Amino acid sequence: MDESMEAKKAKIREELDQLKYEFKVDLPKRIAEARAYGDLKENAEYHAARERQGLVKAMIGQLSMQLSQLSNMNLADISKDKIGFGSTIVVKDIESEDHIEFTLVASNDVKPSEGKISASSPVGQALQNHTVGETVEITIPAGKRKYLIERFITVHGTVFEMDPEGGAA
Repeated sequence: MDESMEAKKAKIREELDQLKYEFKVDLPKRIAEARAYGDLKENAEYHAARERQGLVKAMIGQLSMQLSQLSNMNLADISKDKIGFGSTIVVKDIESEDHIEFTLVASNDVKPSEGKISASSPVGQALQNHTVGETVEITIPAGKRKYLIERFITVHGTVFEMDPEGGAA
């Protein structure tokens, strides 16, 4: 998974470079052109460019922080035999017997419709440092849920799953 972490960093760096170029080159040109139109109070182009400038600045800050967090993350510090950041987990809801798959991701990569949840969310925190065969009780806004951990793959690519008799394999 090291290469996917590096690919993510490269993608963020590329996006940062594009935003910085827009912030330092494109937007100042647009603002200067809009100023040339005269009265700034009713100048929609000027206001739109200034608004975009603020948005781009915020995006640069956010992406810089993400890149810093990824750079500081040491894969060696992530457990090789328990659920942790980057793990993909299959659990069984004890009450409904539904099987649910989660992947623990950074907060900026959350996509609940794809099962990507934040490692710092209540569910993410509750699952971390557990292993196959354990039951975890999680309090979520809809109430308490009990999940049996049936399978997980660590960020390192190691697979842990229950054997057919229901124990850890």
